[in-house]
Amino acid sequence: MCRVKTQALATGFKLSDSVQSLDKPRPIFVDLGMTVTSVHSCTPSSHNPQRLLGGVCLASPSTGAAGMTDNIPLQPVRHKKRHDNKNRNGCCPWSRCCGMGDFRPRTVWLGHPEKREQRYPRNVINNQKYNFFTFLPGVLFNQFKYFFNLYFLLLACSQFVNELRLGALYTYWVPLGFVLIITIMREAVEEIRCYCRDKEVNSQIYSKLSTRGTVKVKSSGIQVGDLIIVEKPPRGVCDSILNHQFFSSLIPGSCFLRTDQLDGETDWKLRLPVACTQRLPTAADLLQIRSYVYAEEPNIDIHNFIGTFTREDGDPPVNESLSIENTLWASTVIASGTVVGVVIYTGKELRSVMNTSNPRHKVGLFDLEVNCLTKILFGALVVVSLVMVALQHFAGRWYLQIFRFLLLFSNIVPISLRVNLDMGKMVFSWMIRRDSKIPGTVVRASTIPEQLGRISYLLTDKTGTLTQNEMVFRRLHLGTVAYGMDSMDEVQSHVFSAYTQPSHDVPASRAPAATKVRKTISSRVHEAVKAIALVHCVTPVYEANGVTDQAEAEQHYEDTCRVYQAASPDEVSLVQWTESVGLTLVGRDHNSMQLRTPSGQILNFTILQIFPFTYESKRMGIIVRDESTGEISFYMKGADVVMAGIVQYNDWLEEECGNMAREGLRVLVVSKKSLTEEQYQDFEARYIQAKLSVHDRSLKVATVIESLEMEMELLCLTGVEDQLQADVRPTLEILRNAGIKVWMLTGDKLETATCTAKNAHLVTRNQDIHIFRSVTTRGEAHLELNAFRRKHDCALVISGDSLEVCLKFYEYEFMELACQCPAVVCCRCAPTQKAQIVRLLQERTGKLTCAVGDGGNDVSMIQEADCGVGVEGKEGKQASLAADFSVTQFKHLGRLLMVHGRNSYKRSAGLSQFVIHRSLCISTMQAVFSSVFYFASVPLYQGFLIIGYSTIYTMFPVFSLVLDKDVKSEVAMLYPELYKDLLKGRPLSFKTFLIWVLISIYQGSIIMYGALLLFESEFVHIVAISFTSLILTELLMVALTIQTWHWLMIVAELLSLACYIASLVFLHEFIDVYFIATLSFLWKVTVITLVSCLPLYILKYLRRRFSPPNYSKLTS
Repeated sequence: MCRVKTQALATGFKLSDSVQSLDKPRPIFVDLGMTVTSVHSCTPSSHNPQRLLGGVCLASPSTGAAGMTDNIPLQPVRHKKRHDNKNRNGCCPWSRCCGMGDFRPRTVWLGHPEKREQRYPRNVINNQKYNFFTFLPGVLFNQFKYFFNLYFLLLACSQFVNELRLGALYTYWVPLGFVLIITIMREAVEEIRCYCRDKEVNSQIYSKLSTRGTVKVKSSGIQVGDLIIVEKPPRGVCDSILNHQFFSSLIPGSCFLRTDQLDGETDWKLRLPVACTQRLPTAADLLQIRSYVYAEEPNIDIHNFIGTFTREDGDPPVNESLSIENTLWASTVIASGTVVGVVIYTGKELRSVMNTSNPRHKVGLFDLEVNCLTKILFGALVVVSLVMVALQHFAGRWYLQIFRFLLLFSNIVPISLRVNLDMGKMVFSWMIRRDSKIPGTVVRASTIPEQLGRISYLLTDKTGTLTQNEMVFRRLHLGTVAYGMDSMDEVQSHVFSAYTQPSHDVPASRAPAATKVRKTISSRVHEAVKAIALVHCVTPVYEANGVTDQAEAEQHYEDTCRVYQAASPDEVSLVQWTESVGLTLVGRDHNSMQLRTPSGQILNFTILQIFPFTYESKRMGIIVRDESTGEISFYMKGADVVMAGIVQYNDWLEEECGNMAREGLRVLVVSKKSLTEEQYQDFEARYIQAKLSVHDRSLKVATVIESLEMEMELLCLTGVEDQLQADVRPTLEILRNAGIKVWMLTGDKLETATCTAKNAHLVTRNQDIHIFRSVTTRGEAHLELNAFRRKHDCALVISGDSLEVCLKFYEYEFMELACQCPAVVCCRCAPTQKAQIVRLLQERTGKLTCAVGDGGNDVSMIQEADCGVGVEGKEGKQASLAADFSVTQFKHLGRLLMVHGRNSYKRSAGLSQFVIHRSLCISTMQAVFSSVFYFASVPLYQGFLIIGYSTIYTMFPVFSLVLDKDVKSEVAMLYPELYKDLLKGRPLSFKTFLIWVLISIYQGSIIMYGALLLFESEFVHIVAISFTSLILTELLMVALTIQTWHWLMIVAELLSLACYIASLVFLHEFIDVYFIATLSFLWKVTVITLVSCLPLYILKYLRRRFSPPNYSKLTS
């Protein structure tokens, strides 16, 4: 039994590369993919037809691959139901309404989607949070589920009760309505943008084979069972195919496929077609045969698939097994050519979709802190109301008096707080988009920009995020001499001379046994370059370029039409380097290889054996025969840890490998062994016999190969670099100095991830690296954790499999140790594992996390993190569309956090506390007023005064605090240590909140008591003096709070003052217009304002003089 998780699969054959001739296609396999839970599949059987449920299949092995068919039945196995935080069964509890019942295996008839035996989900992508009917209820629910907004709703509704009404209805409903309108408009804009993006993806046009020929169909119209024609698309188009998979081929009988959007690996992966469909003469014959694919139920495993292909009209019927080699999942891209595939999974059942978590509505930590403060303020409101009623000795209808006092002091909890913060977030988002130093940055979640200012853990992808996804050959080392990028012309001259001048060296294989001929540097360089050009699995592919067609390019080996394809980008870079120095790989098939020399001569080599690279062996080898000389050579390359025991003794291998590794280069050791014909024949006989063994086959085969791997001649070392994105090293250094710990989560190999971590200086030179060995049991995990615990200031490198074991048995212990590491590298991580790590960091540390990625395999991590940042690049836009923020380069992350994140958080903190201060001031005045007048529940200010106070009179100066900044952006980037202060939450804390509360109580009391003491006869004079002093105090407090003046701040101050003075003419109902024109009014207001503000100005001066903050030292 085996547990499998897959996506999509297709059957078909390769069409001719010119799309015109569907009548004579070249067969090839195709697969389509989707997301599902783990499953087991069973062979379709006529005796049990109800078990055969719809699915998709793909063509399988190459032409002439005998033995690929078998009749081994796959029996269904029940597994324990998978539990996940994501609803796997559909969009709603009534999942059958959307074709999403329990996941089951399926039978898919080729080209006949109408024969389905169950309903399948539509092939559409939907990233919207609401639909037409749920938008308004959903937005309102998300607003009023928080105490802050629910409080004001209840407050406004209470004014419909006559006994509780304190003034006009508009004084409560207008502010609340304004808040809701702003929120609804913002959500509507985001939903419309999301709808347009989804519609664009779902409207992509593809070609489908039908009885009417080739027809065009939208992506949303593709069904399980359709035969889809897949061509080599640009990355963007392939990335947009989220709900179905296609497959394609590069050379007859095989195809290369790239899965970087699924697992982060940039290697080209080989796929094979279904043998019986590969042999069909035309593509249309797929519709004439009676065949079906039996596929396992959808699951999340992108590395495995179980299914069968059955052709019933054959004599006898053909039954072939299908595996991952016959599939093409959604979000992958083919290398070249055209393929026909049958769709087996669509919509929510795609592998890529099932490996993506549901987007969650992110609420910033700052919003939660503000919500907590409002609860404290509400508690203060209740206490003040109860005290007022208690001082009345609970006389009369005291319970109504409590409600009236709750309404009277309702300004203690400011309704304008949410409006100001939301508008501030929009301004911060606009500033990020308009920053010319980070062009192309997009803010998709305008509700959490201040989160960027408090990040403690940054989790980043490797491929395409830290690196450019381009391998470059950097160094060739021969032991006594090394060639770097600046000396490659010397290598080129040695290769040129080896093929253009008569050689005086005796080939090693033909030299007399008794004589040792010391090779010259030229011959050693030639041997090394020749070995690198031969020991690989690279295939040159020729494509039409508009001037030369494919057939002509392939015949004449046109350089401009040639593209190298291989399972490893490292191998491609090595072959491209040999081409640059004169030895070019121009042709290859299963049995031969052709090299072109600098003089244009074609060297032919027969491939006798290939030993592919595996994670266990860490090496690959090839045995070739030179057709011109008959010489048989065994070439091998691999990691230094395994090659050190294979090559002949030398004293420089270990040292030079260490030197190159410290430079961040991927090191390969290349060796050679010459074989006589007798030696090879003996090896071949033993090798074939070992492969025929029934018991311990792999062990016997490895033993035979190892018999050749002895005393091999060390030719050279190669150093290849995965080029980093621009300014990755200084950006990571900035993040470290800012107190942010960086974790790298990648689906790539351990060696590759470790090299990149060193190269990017994620792991500094003075830090040790602990490579967590592979563990599979609880005991092994326990021992390895103990070994890791004894190391200090050590970076951790761990694989996804070992991580899963540790989290299963020792989650708390592992996370405790990992969080103490200066850097962590997790390799071979599945997309769901990345999201799990983010979630564990949030739960175990309580700190904010930021996830950065560029591929579809990073979407889950990005959506799970507190802040998700997508990098637009070669991987497409899938990650950037799902992220909260989108940047074009990783280096922009430094400015996004250090400048915009820091400013957004500090400004939001200052704005929120000042809005609270503004409301507490007027509430304190109301409390003093009620106390003086025998605790009467009579409002001090009514009507337009109470609304104008928090709007036109003070709104612009207070809101202008969003333009304030303590240091220039250049200083923030130069001293990232300033960011550390924000991690402790000091700008908005209970301490700062208490300080502002005391300031509010002081100023409110001074203003109210001053007005009561200085007024002469009429009550209306109290209103005039106190309200004018209150407005002036707020304007002066804004000036006191500002650290860096902006011209808009000055305009806001003057505009607000002018609006108040001009409105006095219309406020005769509340203010005595004749009184305010007297000298008595002016000196009383001046005295009260000075007493309320001057002490605070003095305290600010003294603090800056004797205890200045860190940033003030830098600005001075």
